Amino acid sequence: MLSSGGHDDFNQGQVSCRRPGSAEFFIKGALTGFDEAAPADFVVGHADPSAPLDRLAPPEIPLHQAVYEARPDVNCVVHSHSPAALVFGALQEDLVPLSHEGALLCNDVYRFTLTSNTILDISVGRAIAETLGEGLGVFLVNHGSVVVGKSVRHAVIIALMLERACRLQLDALASGRDFATSTELDVAAKREFIFADLSIRAYWEHARRRVLRTFPDARNW
Repeated sequence: MLSSGGHDDFNQGQVSCRRPGSAEFFIKGALTGFDEAAPADFVVGHADPSAPLDRLAPPEIPLHQAVYEARPDVNCVVHSHSPAALVFGALQEDLVPLSHEGALLCNDVYRFTLTSNTILDISVGRAIAETLGEGLGVFLVNHGSVVVGKSVRHAVIIALMLERACRLQLDALASGRDFATSTELDVAAKREFIFADLSIRAYWEHARRRVLRTFPDARNW
């Protein structure tokens, strides 16, 4: 799903997930990209940064450790270098409710500017988790983005929505013209209905069917 949604960047980027309350999580290994990763390519990680690492754990595992440490409600973390989110994150612009996706994400995605480098140590991971706070995501300026969710379904769909929201707002900004945005009342209504758990499930199932048409072998996972 992340691959079809524009999140590929060679083998870079990660998705991780855990059972609620668990200190252990599964994370995409270092050698495979979103477009080729299968269940066998995931390795076990631990929220404790002092725990031994699998030899195929990605270098940026401290990011995931720090988020799980800080957010007991989060059970999936997506980190990618998707183009629109990367470009939008580098602008001095806030996400606005230009689209349905913008209505969900406005005021809930923050910017991390301490470093644009690969996240290799837990102190940087914790600084990103602090920037995230109780939000849905963080723009890692000149690097990429991080999105979190209470389930794999939520985090992946929100990551796809972030890329679309950024792309649409970039298009609007490029027009050089004023554009309308949803009212606060409409934003609240959209968040209640369009982004309800049942709706997220429907979006996930649609994306899943599209993946299966492109990668039929995934039916056997």
